Amino acid sequence: MRVAVFGLGYVGAVTAACLAAEGHDVIGVDTDAYKVQCITEGRSPIVERDLEDHIRRTREAGRLTATTYAEEAVAQTDIALLCVGTPGHHNGEPNLRFVERVCCQIGVALAGRDEPYTVVVRSTVLPGTCERLVIPTLEGASGKQHGEGFHVCVNPEFLREGTAVYDFYHPPLTVIGSQSAEAARRVAQLYAGIPTECVQTDLRTAEMVKYASNAFHALKITFANEIGAWCKQEGVDSHVVMRLLTMDTKLNLSAAYLTPGFAFGGSCLPKDLRALVSRARQHDLTLPMLESILVSNGLQIERTAELIAQLGKKRVGIVGLAFKAGTDDLRESAVVTLCAYLVGKGLTLRIYDPNVSLTAIYGSNRAYIEREIPHIRELMCSSLQQLIDESEVVVLTNDSVCVSPHVFGDDQIVVDLARILSAEAVRGRYIGLYW
Repeated sequence: MRVAVFGLGYVGAVTAACLAAEGHDVIGVDTDAYKVQCITEGRSPIVERDLEDHIRRTREAGRLTATTYAEEAVAQTDIALLCVGTPGHHNGEPNLRFVERVCCQIGVALAGRDEPYTVVVRSTVLPGTCERLVIPTLEGASGKQHGEGFHVCVNPEFLREGTAVYDFYHPPLTVIGSQSAEAARRVAQLYAGIPTECVQTDLRTAEMVKYASNAFHALKITFANEIGAWCKQEGVDSHVVMRLLTMDTKLNLSAAYLTPGFAFGGSCLPKDLRALVSRARQHDLTLPMLESILVSNGLQIERTAELIAQLGKKRVGIVGLAFKAGTDDLRESAVVTLCAYLVGKGLTLRIYDPNVSLTAIYGSNRAYIEREIPHIRELMCSSLQQLIDESEVVVLTNDSVCVSPHVFGDDQIVVDLARILSAEAVRGRYIGLYW
């Protein structure tokens, strides 16, 4: 199939490269000339396992190209996937300016087109967005009617940063929302080579399922952490408790997020929870548990900051800055918030993350880190050894770095937020967050 992918960020770049690897002819579209240049040169614009190899191979095969011109991409394709960002406003509502702008561009390009076109919303949008924004914008810009000159579908993604390429080929299911069975069938053809169940539903249900999924993931993480905090006080190993709990698969429990550890973050869970709660309030609907998730998640960060501060040491090293291992995404990283708390408590920080290069960070990633920690450059270390040499306390946030327990001195304290090491292996003092 001939496919245009609008937005070459964490979702779009993976989607474009993997679809091209599946044999489709793909044109990536982005207003950011740097991202387009990366694709053109066979490089990945983001840090994501296996992605650069996919981009390089599909570029060499001639199945993946990139451009900044939307009309050019629409003219050469039959289907467009919208993978642009939906960042949150201060009140929690998603900012849809990128979605609206792309729909305007596609609509203009469709004005002179005779062949039918399919627009697929892969971005995370609240229920009703297609009916209230996407379809009217396309109709207004193109002069065509939905269902005649073009069709709109919703195809939510379930990609985890750090394992997104693997997730693309091993999805739990493929959801396609549409008012047209024929349009849904065309979208399903994109994934014909991927063995998974394909479920067709209506537009609003397809929009809603991503929020339900992310809310449940966030809930599982928070639940595991609150149980972990209680287990710590009771002298119980929370990982053993969770392992026993997840053995009950008859009630459809998944172990994917049920691992006590540090707070969740990133560009999806916090933003989508705020959007869900904001929409519920518009309906005068109170959802106490969902509203309390971000509150509880924030307490995880404060609790950890207090734990570190009470150690009475001045020099603290943070290993891993991104919101999870295997990515360079700093947006709403709980570790960034933790660093801000520790700086506010007067501690001297050193930070090391091999995936985070300040010279390569741009866009919303750069804006976020410069707002949260303006002097971040002064805190970064070039190597793990430098960080260890300059720290009294070393905080391990995720497994983005292979850390040997033998590198720590007898007088150092290791605070482990992800159970990377064990107390027996560390020569100095070892503190597990909830174990």
